[in-house]
Amino acid sequence: MSIFHWKEEYSVGHPEIDAQHKQLFQLADDLNAAMTGGKGNKVLTKTLASLIDYTKHHFSCEEQLMKRNFYPDYLNHKALHDDLTARVIELQKQFASGRTAMSIDVFHFLKDWLTHHIGEQDRKVAAYLRTKAA
Repeated sequence: MSIFHWKEEYSVGHPEIDAQHKQLFQLADDLNAAMTGGKGNKVLTKTLASLIDYTKHHFSCEEQLMKRNFYPDYLNHKALHDDLTARVIELQKQFASGRTAMSIDVFHFLKDWLTHHIGEQDRKVAAYLRTKAA
């Protein structure tokens, strides 16, 4: 079983955010499967790019949602997004130049980041949005 298996406990209770999180897990799983399946660098590069592009899309959607609803911790949450984006872009550059390889450590980092960020930060956003809607 993949380390990127979606569990309902990851749900934050906001349909749009949850759907995007599920897609992030699927893309991370695709990358993990390509790596563990011994796929070549061309496939890994393309799959990593897809994950990064979708992550940027998701972060943008989430940030717009927070801004539209005046989420009070927006700047801190955005900084977390910016930090992860910078880290994965650097990983992408290192991988493309041959300075690093996809490793299980990379996947554990991504899994930990996703589960902690969703479980802590995104839950706060979703709870705030629910109180705003009430």
